[in-house]
Amino acid sequence: GKDVAKAVTLNDEEIARLSRESVEWMDANNPVAADSTTYGARLKRLTEGITDADGLPLNFKVYLVTDVNAFACGDGSIRVFAALMDLMDDASAARNAAGAAEGSALARLSESQLGKVVAAFTDAQFSQKQEYEADEHGFEFCVKHGFDPYGMANSLNKLVELSKGAKASTVQKMFSSHPDSEKRAARMKEKADAYMAAQRQNR
Repeated sequence: GKDVAKAVTLNDEEIARLSRESVEWMDANNPVAADSTTYGARLKRLTEGITDADGLPLNFKVYLVTDVNAFACGDGSIRVFAALMDLMDDASAARNAAGAAEGSALARLSESQLGKVVAAFTDAQFSQKQEYEADEHGFEFCVKHGFDPYGMANSLNKLVELSKGAKASTVQKMFSSHPDSEKRAARMKEKADAYMAAQRQNR
C-alpha cells in the first residue's frame, strides 16, 4: 500500500522493481500462451529481433484472456491480450500497447497488493502531451525495426471503428485512459506520409 501511495515520487529503479514484481505475479495468475501455441508463435514472429528499447531489455507474452487490451511496464515487460490480437492483423497486433488492464484480468488482480500496484500503473490517466510523446517514440521505434510506417495509424483507426460498432462495449474501455484516438491516428498518418515522402526523396 505504501508503494502505491508514493508512486508519484518513484524513481526509475523503483518503477522497474515494482513493475517486475507485479508482472511476475500477473504472469502467475493469468493464462500465458506458450511459444508453441498460435498466439505465442505469432507474437514471437512479430517481435523477432526486438530485444531492447534504448538499452532496456524487453520481454513479450500473450495473455489468453477475452479483454481487448495490452500494456507495457517499466521493467521492459510487454503483455498483449489474445482478444486484441484477434482484432488486429500482423501489421499492428503487437505494437500499440494501450497501457491498461481491464475486465477479467483486472478483477483477479484486485485480490492482492501486487494487483493494486499493477492497477496503479495501468489505470493511470494520460494527458494529450504524454500520449503524443508516446506516439512519437512508438513511431520511431517501429520504423527503426522495419515495421510498416502506417501500422500505428491503421491500428488506432481500427480500434476507433470498433468502438463505434458491435464490439463497442469491449473496446470503449480502452479509450477511457487514452483519449483523442482519432486525432492520434490522423497525426500518425501524417507522420507516416512525411516519412515515406522523405524516403522517396533520398532514393
